[in-house]
Amino acid sequence: MDLDRLISPRAKSLDASGIRRVFELGATMNDPINLSIGQPDFPVPASVKDAAIDAIREDRNGYSMTGGIPELRDRCASWIASDLGWPDASTDAGRSELGVAVTSGTSGALFLMNMALLGPGDEIIIPDPYFVAYPHMATFAGGRAVRCDTYPDFRMTAERVEPLITPATKAVLLNSPANPSGVVMTQAECRELLELCRAKGVLLISDEIYDEFCFDDAREDFENGRKCPSPCREPGSHEDTLLIRGFGKTYGCTGWRMGYIAGPPRLVQEIAKLQQYSFVCAPTPLQWGCMATFEADMSGPLGDYATRRDLVIEKLGPYTEVARPGGAFYSFIKVPERLGMTGKQFFEAAVKKNVLIIPGGVFSEQDTHFRLSFATAKLRLIEGLDRLAELMAS
Repeated sequence: MDLDRLISPRAKSLDASGIRRVFELGATMNDPINLSIGQPDFPVPASVKDAAIDAIREDRNGYSMTGGIPELRDRCASWIASDLGWPDASTDAGRSELGVAVTSGTSGALFLMNMALLGPGDEIIIPDPYFVAYPHMATFAGGRAVRCDTYPDFRMTAERVEPLITPATKAVLLNSPANPSGVVMTQAECRELLELCRAKGVLLISDEIYDEFCFDDAREDFENGRKCPSPCREPGSHEDTLLIRGFGKTYGCTGWRMGYIAGPPRLVQEIAKLQQYSFVCAPTPLQWGCMATFEADMSGPLGDYATRRDLVIEKLGPYTEVARPGGAFYSFIKVPERLGMTGKQFFEAAVKKNVLIIPGGVFSEQDTHFRLSFATAKLRLIEGLDRLAELMAS
């Protein structure tokens, strides 16, 4: 059988994620210091685990409604209303103004969003560096991802986005706190980007998978407390913004694949329709588990990660440029120019010191940086940073 003839051009056009290749390499190494994986190293809160276990034991294991169990949809809606000031879609009046749906992870939400918006010739503007799936999801949908160069500070500002908008532009995708840089936009920057999108008649998509994983020094004062900046905090933003949030990064349950979306009802309905014919629904017992996340206190892990962030800057800052992460658990670090190395070459040198990082070319059109995840035990992190500092000083 000629499998090469059978496999689609779409599949052939994609290579395995560079992150996955690093994981596979790590499996062959002897106890490496793994600073590559974008996964929290703290356990899922006991109350959240118990809620999921109870749901399984109570036989809540069948399909849910495509858009999620009503209880979780309403809980997400009321949370959004209290956090952002958006209409409360858990009420009859709010449902006419805002749609909310539970998805199979934020990646599921992003995939369906691209499928709902893009067709041949359509464009979506994404940041560069970007979450590895962004450009490929646009390709899946038949569209094209236009990269917005955000170097050296990794801020996707209106000034940088505006020249890229064309009649083919359907949407602008913002990720803050960002992967791979951890950079958090200011509220003023969010406002300017939203105003630009409104003026140009394009949708602003706010990928906020790390919304609760925002450090104190990146938060700003709002009427309802110190919060992570977001374009969705601007008045009337629910009318022309699609919000994507999730549970995996904040609560350590990445393998549960649980996320949710909120935005204009017509768009959310189209995304839910596409979910019906693809993912069907998010895992039902885990939807019940996520009901308990809204009462979980994650201030302990968040404070611990802020301390680890400071260690990264302290250890590597003397040798190179380190854009200060305001959230998430990544730092996108420039390879010192005097070394004359690409991100891939520095990655290979780090492997020889038994340290795993990810070369910047995995996330970008450029390969001048590397991504480091500080979601690892503190002592191991210090040891890994010391070895990377030795490389930079050599």
